[in-house]
Amino acid sequence: MIFAVIGGDMRQAKLAEMLAADGHWVSTFAIDKLRLENGVTQRSSVKEAVDPAHCVILPLPVTSREGLLNAPLSFGIHTTHEIFSALRPDQIVCAGRVDEQTAKTAAEAGIELIDYLKREELAVSNAVAAAEGAIQLIMEETAITVCHSKCLVIGFGRIGKILCHRLRGLGAYVTATARKVEDLAWIRAYGYEACETDKIDGTLGNYDVIVNTVPARILGEERLREIKRGALCLDLASKPGGIDFSAASKLGVKAVWALSLPGEVAAVTSGRIIRDTIYNILREKGVT
Repeated sequence: MIFAVIGGDMRQAKLAEMLAADGHWVSTFAIDKLRLENGVTQRSSVKEAVDPAHCVILPLPVTSREGLLNAPLSFGIHTTHEIFSALRPDQIVCAGRVDEQTAKTAAEAGIELIDYLKREELAVSNAVAAAEGAIQLIMEETAITVCHSKCLVIGFGRIGKILCHRLRGLGAYVTATARKVEDLAWIRAYGYEACETDKIDGTLGNYDVIVNTVPARILGEERLREIKRGALCLDLASKPGGIDFSAASKLGVKAVWALSLPGEVAAVTSGRIIRDTIYNILREKGVT
């Protein structure tokens, strides 16, 4: 097959090299800060890259901010309108974490976007990389061991579940929060302390590490005042995030917003996860 890989971080770069290693023809655009291997052709225009492609793969997330392609490995700045204008309706176009405005821009250009982050196989595998990256940051950003530390994980979705398992495996005392009663039951069934997310007030000073996985403002100024000196607040949630970083700075709370952790700490594995998911999508469409 002929693929075009457009923009993105090291995940996309490794993805392009893997596709080429599998024997496909691969062109890239907006990854011009790197020299790619395995015979990947790097194009200077999006039109050159996408014209012959059966499948076009856009980054995760697809935008860095509204209307702009997420392309940290490009010397240029590119709009989503520029990208979609170069595509054809007959092409299979995949992208990660497609926001409402991007979907609208694509639709206006007659392009149907397949959001590969909505695929369960990718979301679960991605959560593993995110959890491992979170533990790496915890080790780097604190002066204590994970073993015997008191950790609070806010949210018990895919990342929250895996992170709790990994933390306890390292000897941490783990409390997890959730809103749904069934999730609270699972937290207790796994042997963690359980707390309703809306009832964490008055408890936050007990923890050495607080990790938020919920993409909503959970830790505002009042709650941040409770956090003890030296504790780490780590936000794994996508925008708008769950921590008031301005308030954290004012209060002297150590807070880190770790966006796109899989691409930062496990680019090769993350690229492989995206590749395998794209192959699944193509098989389901009867293309391969």
